[in-house]
Amino acid sequence: MIEVKNIKKKFIKQISKTKTEEFFADNDISFKANDGEILGILGPNGAGKTTLLRIIAGILEPTSGSVNFDNLDYQKNQIEIKKQIAYLSGNTKIYNTISAYELLTMCGEIYEVDKDTIEKRIEKISKRLNMTEFMHTRIGNLSTGQTQRVNIARCLIHNPKYYILDEATSGLDIISSQVILDFIKEEKANGKTILYSTHYMEEAENICDRAILINKGVIIKEGTAEKIEKETKTTNLRDAFFSLIGGVSND
Repeated sequence: MIEVKNIKKKFIKQISKTKTEEFFADNDISFKANDGEILGILGPNGAGKTTLLRIIAGILEPTSGSVNFDNLDYQKNQIEIKKQIAYLSGNTKIYNTISAYELLTMCGEIYEVDKDTIEKRIEKISKRLNMTEFMHTRIGNLSTGQTQRVNIARCLIHNPKYYILDEATSGLDIISSQVILDFIKEEKANGKTILYSTHYMEEAENICDRAILINKGVIIKEGTAEKIEKETKTTNLRDAFFSLIGGVSND
């Protein structure tokens, strides 16, 4: 279980040469994500999703608040927790001069996975994500969808318990997107805790058990898609979101 408590993240924006302005990308965010659950973190670009996920993954320090993994405080158990996390963003950069096989081997070694286990996992992952035909191709020569599958694969190599996925299918073709979505559903069935951020509301409605709608750094609604739609008197999450913010023209 991942528990986020009262997370705030303050930034300073340069307004002019002499004037700055403080603002909160995330302002008092709290929620729990349970084992075997896909929790959607939904909202438009600039809502605070990526900042929040980077804090949960340990990439950014919060201004205040805390993140616990199975009741272990992140600040006090960073190494132990990081070994159990897989973090992926839509623009995660990976080495493009080596093959997928070489990257996965290297990632396995970083996480101190023994050599025999690495080989077995690479073989399994390759079949699972339909990577066999390009496993030994230089990453720089792969398509966008193939590269993102490699990115997903390196998240799998250490068999993590927690997945933090930020815009994992952004810009992908329908086949690559479905491969990734199927993988996410399989990991849920394996009891993994998955935070899934996207601005594709229809995709979230299909894959997430619960959703948290974020706008301007605050949670504006949370619950199952059915619950949110019922409470906003809408028939889908996209309309529910616009209902909550007062329409498309909301600034």
